[in-house]
Amino acid sequence: MRDILWLIRHTFKVTFSNKKTVMFYLITPLVGIFIAFLAYGNSGQNVVRIAVVNQDDQAITTDTIHFLSNLKSVKVTPIESTEVDDALTDNKQDVVVKFEAGFAQSVQEGSPSHIEVTSIQGAQITTFVKNDLYRYIDTITAMSKAAGGDAAKFKTMYENYHQANFKLTSSTLEDTSRGKQMTYGAVGYLLMILLMSAGSLTEILLKEKEGRTYYRLLSTPITARSYVIANVMVNLCVLIVQLTFTLLMMKFVFNIDFGIPFGAMMFVLVLYALVAIGFSFITVAFAKTSASSSSMQTLLFVPTSMLAGCFWPAEFMPKVLQQIGDFMPQRWVLDTITQLQKGVSLSSLSMNILIICTFAVAFFLVSIYKFGRNNSTNNYV
Repeated sequence: MRDILWLIRHTFKVTFSNKKTVMFYLITPLVGIFIAFLAYGNSGQNVVRIAVVNQDDQAITTDTIHFLSNLKSVKVTPIESTEVDDALTDNKQDVVVKFEAGFAQSVQEGSPSHIEVTSIQGAQITTFVKNDLYRYIDTITAMSKAAGGDAAKFKTMYENYHQANFKLTSSTLEDTSRGKQMTYGAVGYLLMILLMSAGSLTEILLKEKEGRTYYRLLSTPITARSYVIANVMVNLCVLIVQLTFTLLMMKFVFNIDFGIPFGAMMFVLVLYALVAIGFSFITVAFAKTSASSSSMQTLLFVPTSMLAGCFWPAEFMPKVLQQIGDFMPQRWVLDTITQLQKGVSLSSLSMNILIICTFAVAFFLVSIYKFGRNNSTNNYV
């Protein structure tokens, strides 16, 4: 145990003797947060600008325009028909709703017409406006049909509808989707950065072999097994510090709502840290030099992170790539966090946790076997 503690201090001293290295390990994980902000930071609710052209000076038309004005996240501006083209092409308005002469009469007759909704921003904007607008018009049309063509009866029903004495109470629910999206984006990049950090720390094994430091250490009572165990412990400590620092920055500095308890998030990511260490040990086990190990890490860490959906939701990829991504540990970490955000308890995700742990155990077993068979590395373990 004394040898392991000495090796831990030795590894920390070698790795973090330069203050720039300390800053690198702390600042690099924040890159994912900035990328998530760029991707999702402006995804909040925007105001839809609606320009209204009223060519039908009737009470029903006026009330319909008033209904549009009372919608949330909508700004209604009256314009003339000659201003329509400029309002859209100059991006002054998002949608133009034109009420032509005869609109009120058509609604009263039970066959709404003489209305036109125009936008150059696509169906997403027009659908948003049409859903609420047409629902209101359908309500008025239903009254007309119920009146059976009796103008006086329709007028009474219409006035009663607008003068209803019932009270409607509304409650605003907090939209947590933005925080969840930002958490997914930031954690996705963090998973790859943890792989890179673990790989960099594990490469110390090869670098010290190349510098003959490893062999000098083994000439003392220190064993190869103690040397590797110390590296694993240093690796885990550094990754836990990275995780803690990054999550605290996300929560208290960037005010990102994880949608799950801090402890649950930390637990899942610490398990992944073990996976990252095991994965990085495989690259060292199969590489003969630190340069080849770095190349192998680049070829393995980045593509697996992409296939797992760390950079974008896995649903955006073809079905074949999604199926391949199911064999990546990163996918199961992201899926676990997503399920937790949906309200699933951690105990109900025991299969996900077991799969993540299995990846870690498998990676360590493969690297141990390779170390044992690789005589050129002088048997690390």
